[in-house]
Amino acid sequence: MTLREGEPAPDFDLPTSAEGRVSLAALKGFKVVLYFYPKDDTSGCTLEAQNFNTLLAEFAETEAKIVGVSPDPVKSHDKFCGKYGLSFPLASDEGKTVLGRYGVWVEKSMYGRKYMGVERTTVLIDREGRIARVWPKVKVPGHAEEVLDAARALP
Repeated sequence: MTLREGEPAPDFDLPTSAEGRVSLAALKGFKVVLYFYPKDDTSGCTLEAQNFNTLLAEFAETEAKIVGVSPDPVKSHDKFCGKYGLSFPLASDEGKTVLGRYGVWVEKSMYGRKYMGVERTTVLIDREGRIARVWPKVKVPGHAEEVLDAARALP
């Protein structure tokens, strides 16, 4: 599936860290930064989460909510949030349903071996639930700042 700007964002309702749940419907009226990452407590994923967490107050000023999504279980998310003091929800998509709807569960290749995994992607969703911007194949350095600039520019 290819996400297109201006189209409705695929719906989701997932369990999160801290025994919560998050759904697109519950976030209507807010801008949503939905970022998909491969695995808790790995170097790139940790840096990405820390960068978003550092800018949390600035995102709040734009009325944007941040949600991280990976296939890791909630228990792993709780440990990851606790270890790094993350103050936003991490959603668990163990069944990979939402990852599939957003087109980020893809075949990857490392050292000639093919496997299925999450393609690091961020989706900015507007207040009405439409896709405002998509960042595929994210490179972590400077990414959270770029997403913040886009959230500031969004009405």
